[in-house]
Amino acid sequence: MTEISRTFTVQPAPSTVLDYLKDFSHAEEWDPGTESCQRIDDGPVAVGSRWRNTSKIAGVSTELEYELTELDDTHVQFVGTNDTAHTTDTITVQPHGSGSEITYVADIQLKGAAKLATPAVKLVFEKIGSDTEDDLVQVLNRL
Repeated sequence: MTEISRTFTVQPAPSTVLDYLKDFSHAEEWDPGTESCQRIDDGPVAVGSRWRNTSKIAGVSTELEYELTELDDTHVQFVGTNDTAHTTDTITVQPHGSGSEITYVADIQLKGAAKLATPAVKLVFEKIGSDTEDDLVQVLNRL
């Protein structure tokens, strides 16, 4: 398993940040690997909502189905799966002055033959983690 974690601050209040982050289709704006992320169910965004995410990482395209598995006034959690990977993205948002402190943790577990690439994947995802932090700060500060 590979775990990537980042903690940073932004200007908007936690409720504004969580309202934005709970809709995973916004990943197109802040996740540097995401090429498209489309909701595949209907109704209000709530636990159980699902998205199809197409990403390109290190030149390789992959598609995962993500589900919103946890949502409350301090965090959101998405679980993404396909035949070669299982990922859990947990984003915790706490008050910090007049803004928010965000801790983003991505746990990536490769399956099958893809497990052999785990050491190299860690390096790639560390870079993506830094780029994601930069993009999230910019996007969230515009809310």
